[in-house]
Amino acid sequence: MFKAAVVQAASVPFDPDASTAKAEKLLVEASENGATLAVFPEAFIGGYPKGSTFGAPVGLRTEDGREQFQRYFSGAVSLDGPEIARLAQTASDCAIFAVVGIIERLGNTLYCTALMLDPDRGVAGAHRKLMPTGSERVIWGFGDGSTLDTMDTPLGRVGTVICWENYMPLLRQAMYAQGVEVYCAPTADDRPTWAATMTHIALEGRTHVLSACQFITKDDYPDDHPFDVELPHGDTVMRGGSMIVAPTGEILAGPVFDKEAILYAAIDPQAKVRSHLDFDAVGHYSRPDVFELNVHTEPQASVRFA
Repeated sequence: MFKAAVVQAASVPFDPDASTAKAEKLLVEASENGATLAVFPEAFIGGYPKGSTFGAPVGLRTEDGREQFQRYFSGAVSLDGPEIARLAQTASDCAIFAVVGIIERLGNTLYCTALMLDPDRGVAGAHRKLMPTGSERVIWGFGDGSTLDTMDTPLGRVGTVICWENYMPLLRQAMYAQGVEVYCAPTADDRPTWAATMTHIALEGRTHVLSACQFITKDDYPDDHPFDVELPHGDTVMRGGSMIVAPTGEILAGPVFDKEAILYAAIDPQAKVRSHLDFDAVGHYSRPDVFELNVHTEPQASVRFA
């Protein structure tokens, strides 16, 4: 048994130093409360610019939109940057495995990435979102199959799937095939329907599911940040809805809305084993004679020098 934490908190948009400091504080709090694993929301470092269009209607780009992108780009972090080093050091000091959503800067492209920080190894994995949703494709690049990581840890095999990637059945199947036991789902989806998806995945994969979403309001953004559309919840940009689900579909914590909180739950690794008595999506309940999935895990490069 171990104790897991899901962090529901506001980032400091476009300010990686301040967001990192807040994440460090929350990691310490979770550790002091006995957690040895903590999951943070999507884009916690760098920020999620919900409601902004970056001046990119079909067929046009505006100079104001390019200025917005420049600020967003400047607020992103690189994997070898000081913010990630600080987070890795805090995870090590707290002896806690952390999954943290970041906006990753690589060259001239941004990626929505989920870091996996091992207290003994530092950055043990960095999963780049395969399929940015809708207008996210204006500001984020596409990940590839080389970062569909799951990894062995003292807590079990940990993997991460970001936001609406969780609606991709083949991606989920790939995660199950890698033996994921602790399925982490950083998200920006704060709708009540998200809970049904998390419960379904727990049952389908017979895995613990830990989902983290921000609770953040307009006041947390810079005063000049443009909200180009009317938000469904007024001044609340994201309502949260974070939760922890057992392999049986039992909700262990949450969902919590409209406040910052750290959710905790005791995780029994053997619950997964027991739940596979009657279902294994990639084993005795699969039909490889009928269905087959091929996953391409080679890194994809636009230029190769021979």
